[in-house]
Amino acid sequence: MNIGALLPRHARYRGDHIALVVGGRRLTYRQLNAEVNRLANAWLAAGLRKGDKFTTVLPNCLEMMVAYWAAAKTGIVIVPASPLLQDAGLATLITDSDTVLVIADASFADSLDRIRADLPAVAADRYILVGDNAERPGFRSYDGFVAEASEDNPPDAGLGDDDMYNIMYSSGTTGQPKGIVHTHYVRAMYCMIFAGRFRIIPESVVLHAGSIVFNGSMVDLMPWMFVGGTYILHESFDAERVIEDIAEWKVSHVVMVPSQIISILNSPAFEPRKLESLEMLQNIGAPLLLEHKQKLNDLLPGRFYELYGLTEGLMAVLDKQDSMRKVGSVGCAPPFMDIKILREDGGECAPGEVGEIVGRSPCMMPGYYKRPDLTEKAIIDGWLHSGDAGYMDEDGYLFLVDRIKDMIISGGVNVYPHDIEEVVIQHPAVREVAVIGILDDKWGEVPVATVCLMEGETVSPEDLVAWTNQRVGAKFQRIKDVVIYGEFPRNVAGKVLKREMRDEYGTE
Repeated sequence: MNIGALLPRHARYRGDHIALVVGGRRLTYRQLNAEVNRLANAWLAAGLRKGDKFTTVLPNCLEMMVAYWAAAKTGIVIVPASPLLQDAGLATLITDSDTVLVIADASFADSLDRIRADLPAVAADRYILVGDNAERPGFRSYDGFVAEASEDNPPDAGLGDDDMYNIMYSSGTTGQPKGIVHTHYVRAMYCMIFAGRFRIIPESVVLHAGSIVFNGSMVDLMPWMFVGGTYILHESFDAERVIEDIAEWKVSHVVMVPSQIISILNSPAFEPRKLESLEMLQNIGAPLLLEHKQKLNDLLPGRFYELYGLTEGLMAVLDKQDSMRKVGSVGCAPPFMDIKILREDGGECAPGEVGEIVGRSPCMMPGYYKRPDLTEKAIIDGWLHSGDAGYMDEDGYLFLVDRIKDMIISGGVNVYPHDIEEVVIQHPAVREVAVIGILDDKWGEVPVATVCLMEGETVSPEDLVAWTNQRVGAKFQRIKDVVIYGEFPRNVAGKVLKREMRDEYGTE
């Protein structure tokens, strides 16, 4: 299994097919292969070899995509860093990953200058800048770095199943970083399993508007390259642009996080006819609340997929054929994958019984980079432990209850925020909701709802508290307070940062 063999194959057999549309450019497979080869050969000329690590600090752009596939050809390991990282987090990630070269957007030059002294493994001539203002003292511009490099395929790196392809960091801003390793075999499984599950074929047109440094992007990026389809990459998310490009390009597949789906549904440009070419509209990153799922299934029937998964390699997929039949489920394990629910004592739960979701799959990481201690805690007897609470129905379909760490224990009772969120979202003024647990002297913890409102709508926190508490299913689910946000704090993957909101509560 060598995913680096895919691009040269397409360049040979479907070289004139449009491969990638990004930043105003349309590249055929032949042109994309040439761009990738230039970077791969420039690395080799600079002394990098198979197994060396490089870090990217880039937004969605051509150079980011080229870096992924140059890594695939050479065995030089890519470490994608979030463009939201601050100096300390970036330094930690670069150091922990044993990075020897950095490719960054020019806007990060000052940040890199501040942490250079802490990065002795990165030689002075191995800081590469992309974009405007890339010509700066102490840095090499990307264009200059690849200018003299050959467009021919680099020498065969001798890659196999177990060779490392990437390290994806799950943290790095606070605490101990966890670098999740994926091999060529793991990514080849992403290619084949998800192409099959999502019905992605050579004629498919995939649009991606979320950050491609987020591992969730791999569930459409890898199948796209596997089949040789067309990939439209937006530099950043804009609901109106997504809608118009779907209509213009007759996009067949799109993957979005909940906040993006909500923005599409609430956009003044939204019309179901503009999205009629879609064969898949997939939710990823966090469960989409039932209110939005039902709206999608009403307006765009037969297209909604949902993926529940961990970067470490546990996945469930809700197929579009099941989205109405199994409302509320996040699907079942794809072929070659297994999921089960365990009690605290290690016994397997009965159908309908809540426990920890565990799984095993050919997409599972071999481990955390240089952290066998964390690997041993996460993978026990071959099963990856998710830290998520859920249950299975009689048919083996998975229902996600909540993150175990987000569970609220109020008066000794387990309170799952997701159950309360499903109630709050039904209020006509509420666009998004996230329920958090706040310390309380009497009950230990109590639930508080944080909300974003629909444009032009108003509701007082007091009224929303009363409205919600009249509708929740149990007294212990009653919320104590409501906090209204303009927009929720999010990470690069678009996930809501509940911990940050808990820390902020009561400080203003």
